[in-house]
Amino acid sequence: MKAARFDYLRPTTLPEALALIAETPEAKVLAGGQTLGPMLNLRLAQPSLLIDIARIAELAEVAEDADGVTLGAIITHAAIEDGRVRDPTAGFLSEVAAGIGYRAVRTRGTIGGSLAHADPAADWLVALSALGAELTLAGPAGRRRVALGAFVAGAMQTVLKANELITGVRLAKFSPAARFGYHKICRKVGEFADAIGAAAYDPERGLHRLAVSTPAGAPLLLDVPFETPGDVPEIAGLESQLRQAGFAGDAYETRLRAVVLKRAATAMAAR
Repeated sequence: MKAARFDYLRPTTLPEALALIAETPEAKVLAGGQTLGPMLNLRLAQPSLLIDIARIAELAEVAEDADGVTLGAIITHAAIEDGRVRDPTAGFLSEVAAGIGYRAVRTRGTIGGSLAHADPAADWLVALSALGAELTLAGPAGRRRVALGAFVAGAMQTVLKANELITGVRLAKFSPAARFGYHKICRKVGEFADAIGAAAYDPERGLHRLAVSTPAGAPLLLDVPFETPGDVPEIAGLESQLRQAGFAGDAYETRLRAVVLKRAATAMAAR
């Protein structure tokens, strides 16, 4: 099947893109197209206008200040994987990016596009939740910053307004003592994961966090008081914490998430 007929525009500035979105509420925004492309071809999406933001230079920039680093929304997974952008996690973002889909997908897919889609099985959603990321959004009323946990409203649902764009992903700077870990279980390479776990530890910021994917949308966050990165929780304890935190899956789903969390914490300890 081929996509239904649509008009195509490629703005080169953010104000131009926002004006087009405001003029055509039913338009779809295209960045890397790794999700939208198949939806167009299956006619699950039939916009009258496609707005390609891949040539907006501002959205491909990396901004750094005293407290954090903001990655532009159209930065590709491959650019992060290859270390072509500033990484405040000393290589952890590169490790996560390298496990997304296949290289062809990573070359086109973007960090902002992945988060805007908010698929519960997506890598960035879990990894960046563990890191306490924020999103910068732009719309007619100006710019605003939203914590990633508050941005996701459900499975493939966000608080992004119809006339807004994600412009960047902001991460705080971490101390030299910070450690991170990540693990996912897939049936085969390139598929969406059955479960994803991430661990983050930074004693200078008081960060002791585990994040795990859930079918409901936003990852479930657990605050685990690591004394050192080597304090890896046991499976039974993680299962208990998942249930206390409200995870409603059956015994298999709970065990699967406890396993990815333990492996993520173990990877963190080994870094």
